[in-house]
Amino acid sequence: MTDGVPVRLTGWALILGASSGFGEATSLALARAGMNIFGVHLDRKATLANAERILAAIRALGREARFFNVNAADPDRCAEAVGEMERVLVERGDGGTLRVLVHSLAFGTLKPYIANPMKDAVSQAQMDMTLDVMAHSLVYWTQEVVGRGLMTSGGRVYAMTSSGGARVLPFYGPVSAAKAALESHIRQLALELAPHSITANAIRAGVTHTPALQKIPGHEAIVASAQRRNPSGRLTTPEDVARAIVVLAHPDTHWITGNVIGVDGGEEVVG
Repeated sequence: MTDGVPVRLTGWALILGASSGFGEATSLALARAGMNIFGVHLDRKATLANAERILAAIRALGREARFFNVNAADPDRCAEAVGEMERVLVERGDGGTLRVLVHSLAFGTLKPYIANPMKDAVSQAQMDMTLDVMAHSLVYWTQEVVGRGLMTSGGRVYAMTSSGGARVLPFYGPVSAAKAALESHIRQLALELAPHSITANAIRAGVTHTPALQKIPGHEAIVASAQRRNPSGRLTTPEDVARAIVVLAHPDTHWITGNVIGVDGGEEVVG
């Protein structure tokens, strides 16, 4: 909301990682603000119901929604999904109205660099996969939607990062490297997309209860530390982040680009 007036948005958003955590919350928040949603997720049968629930919730808000259950780091599946999105937009006469792209992919290896025995350390394949999914895929999806003319002037690109991009934690090395690379990609995209009047920013959320957090060894200590440090005495929620993205997607934010924007209630500035 701005000055008590709800932010109203139009067009379509593409959410990578739409079925849980930040992706789920952002899909619903953008739908409430007026946007139709393309969602990309990777779910097996056991978790597919959650994606279907989110899809139904978006449609219940009166918005259109198309979800794609594919590996977002597979270039062939990426091209196929964007091709289908292009078909939908052309049929509706909405060409060039993909206004928001949110990269919220959290699938990587949590292993040490050095271990005894060394076979328990991260492998090259695991490191490459983590960087590809959590960082490099942002570039490839952006290339697809901009190259096809689906995102044009006024577009917004957001990528979810964390304080782990500049800090070290046990077992977090591969993901930390991916977050650092993701932030670097955002800076480069901001430079290269500026002539197209498209912005690119990273969103650095505070510690948040998400499925990804719960996979980090020792995450209980991370949660306790964040609760002690945060000036508000609580963790960040996916909804906190989603509401921030809705506001940042407003046309008036066209001069905000190339940044790492903290959405953490001041958690990062407290030692």
